[in-house]
Amino acid sequence: MNDENFWKKYAEENESRYNPEFAKYVKDLVISLRCTSVLEIGCGTGIDLRLFPDDFVTNGVDITQYALDIASQKQPSAVFKLGDITQLPFDDNSIDFVFTHGLLNYLDDETLVKGVSEMYRVSSKYIMNCEKFSESEESIDEHHKYRNMKKYWRSYNVMPISDVDMHEDIEPDKPRFTLIRKMK
Repeated sequence: MNDENFWKKYAEENESRYNPEFAKYVKDLVISLRCTSVLEIGCGTGIDLRLFPDDFVTNGVDITQYALDIASQKQPSAVFKLGDITQLPFDDNSIDFVFTHGLLNYLDDETLVKGVSEMYRVSSKYIMNCEKFSESEESIDEHHKYRNMKKYWRSYNVMPISDVDMHEDIEPDKPRFTLIRKMK
């Protein structure tokens, strides 16, 4: 979905959705996996990336320049790029840990399939998706639908590590936490 007004409003509301427990969880997970670079696709204003230390290679991609301007102001040591999930502006195998948080629920099926391919292409080690889940992927509303990310990774050379609902203390909406390791 590429409605500029919708995403600008989303960016303006993004700051109110800041969840320090989730941001800490992502940072701690990435560091515990011995990764040195991270990329959030659909980063909005960068709220999930704010706790990474300044010496960490922190990247974010979003389709809304307005959101990226806010992200850059809040976290000047990170690199934020305009782009979308179907053509990520990164080299093959260049990012240790690639993740999405609530983005894939907004994509149509064709865009999602292309996006999964791009996440796989740029990741060198791990990919994490935290998305609203159902096996059948029915619509939530006119703008998004539930996702079953584990099924999209089946045709790739990956090892599933986790596919469970997030604990409500970390993420109150309890999205599905899917973590995979890219195999060489």
